[in-house]
Amino acid sequence: MSICPKNRSSKARRDKRRANWKMGAVNLVKCSKCGALMMPHRVCKACGSYNKKEIVSVDD
Repeated sequence: MSICPKNRSSKARRDKRRANWKMGAVNLVKCSKCGALMMPHRVCKACGSYNKKEIVSVDD
């Protein structure tokens, strides 16, 4: 059995609650080694480095 709400919520009230569920803009920073835009705290896709150290070898 499920719980029974005391009062019914209107469609407008329900939809106002759902309207705040949205995606935000992606935060991008410059790579400290090559200067390409990348997501913070992740390995750079352009040069394969993280924190000025090469982590992944990138083939061009």
